[in-house]
Amino acid sequence: MTEPQEQADACPLRCNGCNTRALKADLPSVHPREQTVTAAPFTIAERFRTLAPRYDVVLCDIWGVVHDGVTAFAEACDALARFRRDGGTVILVTNAPRPSQWVARQLDKLRVPADAYDGVASSGDVTRAEVAARRGAVFHIGPERDLSIFDGPGLRFAAVDTADYVVCSGLFDDETETPDHYREMIATMRRRELFMVCANPDLVVKRGDTLLYCAGSIADLYRSMGGEVLYAGKPHRPIYETALAEAAKARGVPALASRTLAIGDSLRTDITGAVAMGIDGMFVIGGIHSAELDGPGRAGALAAMFAAAGVTPKAVTERLAW
Repeated sequence: MTEPQEQADACPLRCNGCNTRALKADLPSVHPREQTVTAAPFTIAERFRTLAPRYDVVLCDIWGVVHDGVTAFAEACDALARFRRDGGTVILVTNAPRPSQWVARQLDKLRVPADAYDGVASSGDVTRAEVAARRGAVFHIGPERDLSIFDGPGLRFAAVDTADYVVCSGLFDDETETPDHYREMIATMRRRELFMVCANPDLVVKRGDTLLYCAGSIADLYRSMGGEVLYAGKPHRPIYETALAEAAKARGVPALASRTLAIGDSLRTDITGAVAMGIDGMFVIGGIHSAELDGPGRAGALAAMFAAAGVTPKAVTERLAW
């Protein structure tokens, strides 16, 4: 058996003993730097530029791909900007439970350059539209920073005992609470048969090196107890329709699913949603799944993960880089 390559030329998935014989069950050949290696049923790509010519539009997740809530990822921003300079269109698609204008301001604060994207589609936008179409008083589960999704005339808030429906945008305190803290509240909601709008279907988000619970974890608990939930963001269709409409507006022509690539670090939301829409997905494994995929033999672990989830991305990469 030959020795593994040096780290500078190592497999982007850090497979153990990166050579043909050692990876025969996972990958078909040695994969030196910047080479794209196809291994049924997904492609491992170290650099986005090996895939970019196939697409006109990129729908890119934000948190975990473009930044980690603390720092913008320079390589990812550069990759998106280069794709745009080559004629591509980038729409950032996020399950942030806030309006897209607010998201854009936060991107600016994190120093994500404006030339990295053409527009933003947020689950907050979808939630606002849903709230505007409903009547009655709303009970809000989530922090005060998410109140911007409720901007509009005539909206009334109420306690869980008297509200007509619920909007969940997150936990009241995502740094100290878990979904278990909400069981008594959810029992009351279930007893009253309240309808819930989930403004952020993500289960967790990675802030720096810490995983924090999101609104999706509360919504899933409510649904598991028999509650009715509408999920406003990925992986559900409305946010993708919004994003494709934004792409078409930016390009001046319809955005075709067959020429669109979705990039994200969540198999459950980003990749599942893309596949359901007939859109190729590129899975970034350095995000929320990084801990469970850390170590040797990641190609096999990925294949097992995809089989268990019943969904497979078109491509896999360690991080978004040109």
